[in-house]
Amino acid sequence: MDVMGDKATLLETGRFVQPADFSESAGDLSQPMDRDETGEAAEEARQLLAAQSGDVEAMSVLGALLLRRGDLDGAEPHLRAATAAGDRAAANNLGVLLHQRGYAEDAAGWWRIAAVAGSAAAAHALGRHHRERGDEPAAEYWLRQSAEQGHALGAYALADLLEHRGDTGAEQWMRIAAERGHREAAYRLARALDRRLGPEGDVGDDHGAGAEAEQWYRQAAARGHRRAALHLGAILERRGALKEAGRWYLTSAKDGEARAACALGFLLRDAGDTESAAVWWLRAAQDGDGNAANALGALHAERGEPQTAERWYRAAMDAGDDNGAYNLGLLCAEQGRTVQAEQWYRRAAYAGHREAANALAILLLQGGDAAGAEPWFSKAAEAGSVDAAFNLGILFAGRDEETVALRWYERAAAAGHTEAALQVGIARLRDGDEAEAERNLRCAAGGGSAEAAYRLATVLDARRPPVPAHSLGEPVHTEKSECEEWYERAASQGHRRAQVRVGMLAAARGDVVEAARWYREAAEAGSRNGAFNLGLLLAREGSDPEAAVWWARAADAGHGRAALRLALVYARRGELAEGQRWADRAVALGPAEVSERAARLRDALREELSA
Repeated sequence: MDVMGDKATLLETGRFVQPADFSESAGDLSQPMDRDETGEAAEEARQLLAAQSGDVEAMSVLGALLLRRGDLDGAEPHLRAATAAGDRAAANNLGVLLHQRGYAEDAAGWWRIAAVAGSAAAAHALGRHHRERGDEPAAEYWLRQSAEQGHALGAYALADLLEHRGDTGAEQWMRIAAERGHREAAYRLARALDRRLGPEGDVGDDHGAGAEAEQWYRQAAARGHRRAALHLGAILERRGALKEAGRWYLTSAKDGEARAACALGFLLRDAGDTESAAVWWLRAAQDGDGNAANALGALHAERGEPQTAERWYRAAMDAGDDNGAYNLGLLCAEQGRTVQAEQWYRRAAYAGHREAANALAILLLQGGDAAGAEPWFSKAAEAGSVDAAFNLGILFAGRDEETVALRWYERAAAAGHTEAALQVGIARLRDGDEAEAERNLRCAAGGGSAEAAYRLATVLDARRPPVPAHSLGEPVHTEKSECEEWYERAASQGHRRAQVRVGMLAAARGDVVEAARWYREAAEAGSRNGAFNLGLLLAREGSDPEAAVWWARAADAGHGRAALRLALVYARRGELAEGQRWADRAVALGPAEVSERAARLRDALREELSA
């Protein structure tokens, strides 16, 4: 029968010293230490001779040796004899022997005798005995006696009791036990410090509770605590010390910690070793880790093995991981199995998976069920889904409920959603709140939105003082303004209006080559303004035929000024009918100023043709 305490409670003769890395957990106190069998046999024979000659200490030691070996019948007479002679270690070990035989009350009697005589180990065992029977005052008394005598297990058991009660003194005793080498105490102390930092606390800081937590995790891990090794690996991974993190994950995983095996798999995958990652994920998944099963599912999905992927996603779901159902929904959606996708999304969403709720809402919205989509978007957004908050903004904007839409956009933007920040920026510009608009546009532009970068550039551009005009081709050496940098960022992301504007700014600086490059890029992407401006640039450089080609492209896309330019080109060439045709087109396209000029040109060409 298992008893409270540790193997160390057997060893109180002073002749045998328990090593520091003993087991902290409750277990069978009769388990022997690893020793050379020959040496132990010789020691036993020596102690037997001494005991037969009446040596009390030898009786006690011999009883402990036999007890450790599991020979209860052989140990009992020696322990009783030594106890009768007043040996407190023998009294303690006699209590252990009786406890193993099922005589808990008799064991407690002998532990009491040994504890009163000053045995810290017996006081610890007696305290645990009382706690198991619900007598917490007695338990605390004896555990405190043990702890105050320097017994690590007593300090840990006392801390555990006080923590259960919510007593603030628990941490002090947990710390004492940890300082005396108790690995579970070190782990629990680290966890307590860790929790003070919050769920997202940076435990790897070099100061304060974070650094102290890491210290205790490290001590516990060094003593073989697999969960401490897992947490230490996580701290090191967050810090970027991936090599050392991997070593602790490996240590923990080899000791059977599935979460460490899973984490090691992700570390290997990120390092490019997918095959080794799969090995550890498989090991973790087989031990019931849902996260690892999901990772295996994703790996097989990437390899084009949907059936295997589905099997692992189902395994994840069976392990209680809601991501399994969500991933099954994604897999079915990719395969066009909409009905099954909705089924899995619903299952995950009802379990509280916020991204599944968002995905379900999108699926319903795509199917025309806006009324059914809205509550799922709301549920996901309230649970913290940034995408769902943004989608609610789109939903309400589509209903012309701009105030409600803006509220959701602002919520998503505050959480870092780039497109939401863009929408807030646009709304604030519309309201005339330029400062707030700029702030949101900067956030969106910094997040990679080309449209936000362009709109931010236009806001900054409007504040610039007028730049002196320069003749094309004149070398000008001026530094680029901030607005031009934002235009260029948007242009480099393919924003056509930004490309045209960058071309215009380059032309204003006299950089014809740069201007032509951006105009051409915009024109080739379908920008009629880019095509028109490129035509102007080419015409000024004397390339009229090529200019006409780009003006034709711009005019075909609805650019009135380009049509007017073409009409003038054909008129100069003497191709009056073609000139009249483009003039007609320019009149139709406008704007008013262009239409007026094109009408005069058209009438003149018509008169000349009829002359």
